[in-house]
Amino acid sequence: MNKEEIKAHFLDLQKSIINQLEMADGAGNFGSDTWQHHQGGGGITRVFTNGNIIEKGGVNFSAVSGELTLAASKALEIEAKEYFATGVSIVLHPANPFVPIIHMNVRYFETENGNYWFGGGIDLTPHYINKEDAKYFHKQLKAVCDKYSDSFYPKFKIWADNYFFLPHRNETRGVGGIFFDRLNEESTSLKKEDLAAFVIELGNLFAPLYAHFMLKNSTTPFQDENKHWQSLRRGRYVEFNLAFDRGTKFGLETGGRTESILMSLPAQASWEYDYHPAEGSDEELTLNALKKGIDWING
Repeated sequence: MNKEEIKAHFLDLQKSIINQLEMADGAGNFGSDTWQHHQGGGGITRVFTNGNIIEKGGVNFSAVSGELTLAASKALEIEAKEYFATGVSIVLHPANPFVPIIHMNVRYFETENGNYWFGGGIDLTPHYINKEDAKYFHKQLKAVCDKYSDSFYPKFKIWADNYFFLPHRNETRGVGGIFFDRLNEESTSLKKEDLAAFVIELGNLFAPLYAHFMLKNSTTPFQDENKHWQSLRRGRYVEFNLAFDRGTKFGLETGGRTESILMSLPAQASWEYDYHPAEGSDEELTLNALKKGIDWING
């Protein structure tokens, strides 16, 4: 499978996810903004507005190429001058604080000498952790991973726990999920076609998986204190994306389109000095569960 075929699959994936999310929300729609990269290629940014359930979200497709800067080469730990990168990146911020934030990215990267890899990840960031929801989420991810390798889910879950982590807060971003990078024949013993099938199947899981949480939790009643907590948790999300997210850093370092890169940020977020939730509150229970190594399926 060559890079143009992978690019076409990702473009189809973007369209499919958008159609399913619009149906699940029932009101909002995705605007479309086509853009060109200054070196080569470009993308389509689709931002969601005026939804019943989704307050702000984006489903981005990109396929860009060009010369790697020295900073980007060092960040990627590769020796290459030219690159091609394509993928789909999604972040959805719901209005109801009992619906979780969700993120997914699936991507393909190739250099001029033919070296390639697949990468990506999907993680769930509840404002209020629901163990039943976390279990459902992880079971769905494990089912896809197990089709390709028994080692994928346990390995990628640990990777996600370590990646989606705020070291300055000593807390995970949410209940984790899976994260993977540098997947190729050498690192997995799987053929390129099988790895492409894996990331595409994971991508196809996204819309029905999130629709489940949208429909299950979007009518849950909430109070002002729940929205206040949601805004504080969104602040944590911003901290991670701006300080630690590799995709954000790579996009900015390679001269990517700023508006599309920062699409992942919520419409509103807040920070409150030295905030501590009330003892025994649902907020404190959620904060105490933002730890690495939790077995959400069997725990």
